[in-house]
Amino acid sequence: MAGEYRVDTLAVPETINLLHDLLARVRADHPDVRGTDLMLFETAVIEIANNVVEHGMPPGTIKYSFTLTVEPDRLRGQLSDGGPPLPELRFAMPAVDSEEGRGLALAKMALDELEYARVDDHNEWRMTRVRR
Repeated sequence: MAGEYRVDTLAVPETINLLHDLLARVRADHPDVRGTDLMLFETAVIEIANNVVEHGMPPGTIKYSFTLTVEPDRLRGQLSDGGPPLPELRFAMPAVDSEEGRGLALAKMALDELEYARVDDHNEWRMTRVRR
């Protein structure tokens, strides 16, 4: 069974709960999706959304939208935000003693595909996790 879910909101810390709620709905609506697949997909989504919340300037003014599509063989997500262009992205895990920089590395490891592009005046993240 396929399905599409969407959240449109401001990039502030409290709205991360909307993403958790969306993924809980997916879990309830699609018991055929393995828990591991959904958990890893959720990890990636939350890490990327947290970066939008944390780095979006000026704080509290950036909007983002997230769409999740459940397909028979995969989970697809697209997160778009109106924040500034991103500097060079690092998907490698930082040194053990580093206190930051793990979010994108975790997202990349949790997904089968992770793409970023600057499209017109917004950032666009595309995420795919093949259902096991």
